[in-house]
Amino acid sequence: MAPNDPKNGGGGSGGFFASLASSISSLGSAMTKSVNGLVGYEGLEVINPEGSTEDAAEEANRGRWKQEDRDGYWKMMQKYIGSDVTSMVTLPVIIFEPMTMLQKMAELMEYSHLLDMADQTDDPYMRMVYASSWAISVYYAFQRTWKPFNPILGETYEMANYNGVNFISEQVSHHPPMSAGHSENEHFTYDCTSKLKTKFLGNSIDVYPVGRTRVTLKRDGVVLDLVPPLTKVHNLIFGRTWVDSPGEMIMTNLTTGDKVVLYFQPCGWFGSGRYEVDGYVYNASEEPKILMTGKWNESMSYQQCDGEGEPLPGTELKEVWKLADAPKDDKYQYTHFAHKINSFDTAPKKLLPSDSRLRPDRYALEMGDMSKSGYEKSSMEERQRAEKRTREEKGQSFTPKWFDITEEVTPTPWGDLEVYQFNGKYLEHREAADKSEDSTDPKSITFNPWQFQDMST
Repeated sequence: MAPNDPKNGGGGSGGFFASLASSISSLGSAMTKSVNGLVGYEGLEVINPEGSTEDAAEEANRGRWKQEDRDGYWKMMQKYIGSDVTSMVTLPVIIFEPMTMLQKMAELMEYSHLLDMADQTDDPYMRMVYASSWAISVYYAFQRTWKPFNPILGETYEMANYNGVNFISEQVSHHPPMSAGHSENEHFTYDCTSKLKTKFLGNSIDVYPVGRTRVTLKRDGVVLDLVPPLTKVHNLIFGRTWVDSPGEMIMTNLTTGDKVVLYFQPCGWFGSGRYEVDGYVYNASEEPKILMTGKWNESMSYQQCDGEGEPLPGTELKEVWKLADAPKDDKYQYTHFAHKINSFDTAPKKLLPSDSRLRPDRYALEMGDMSKSGYEKSSMEERQRAEKRTREEKGQSFTPKWFDITEEVTPTPWGDLEVYQFNGKYLEHREAADKSEDSTDPKSITFNPWQFQDMST
């Protein structure tokens, strides 16, 4: 890491962000010392992102849960403190949003025009500005406090020709839960293997993005690798739930050695530093070339800098990305793009029956029927367990359709990852489907990701 990294403040002036990052980090550290053992609940920590330690007791009585529900869930979940609860706990649909993790992966494509720009520019450092701003743009969607549904093994999600982009994702493993995604247009290909890992901390949860994200820019064949920061979800049971992603995001140009290091500031007292992101684009020699600053829920800007990380004379801060207008008072804090992801308007012809849009529990929740959603969710989870037993009895294993497991195991900051690769079969399927005369209404298709079609649950 270069000596002028915004986190360490390096020798000398320390760069444009050094003193700012230092003061905010101190506030963030103080913030995490919020109330423990509140109202007699051992291990309970409540943090008000807009306040301080003095109002934690008041904050604990806010949020979406009734008092009796809070007490019940706290007693139920205490035994899981310190554990990875990604798929081991059955949760009520009241905390869910009508979207699955496979669909949430597709939200990265809302501002895919930034990758088009990264592919088109001749400036190697602006390439990194555009590409890293694309990676930041999804964090507004990631701040939603509703949990997406865990995909059923074999479930898929397709998005067709959104601004020239096609997207496919598939649930390739259930234990551990793993998803794979592929997207492309004339300028780039995007490939991701994701294996979320969590650590339940009582009234909060750390979400570790164990995964590999690669973007290939087609014009020059440049390959970009992305390592995002972890995400912390606060006040799960007591208080108003909120999300923060403190730490570093690193995007590396594997072809040239250039990289971007961006620091997501932790939320401090009274919201100080919340949403703020700053850092630098470095060349292969780790010399800063462009400074970047902004807020992940608003916009990002950039400016050329000198070797000390200071703005170059005669240059000015220029905006590279700005959040699109979002619906007012949306129940699930959805963007307009999130609504499109759920809509059948973005569904391709001859939609795969394994598509997330078709899940009966997801659709029932979208229609506001929580009772039916909970029933359907339980039914599908039991069907999935029955399929697992059948596979074990038959000595069979699950094989994804659109992605293949490779022999590659890549290290991440949070553990090793088995890598899946797009096998190209989906492109053949989609080409044939698009030529078909079939005009079936996708809403009439029954959700069917199952391996064994005639088994009873």
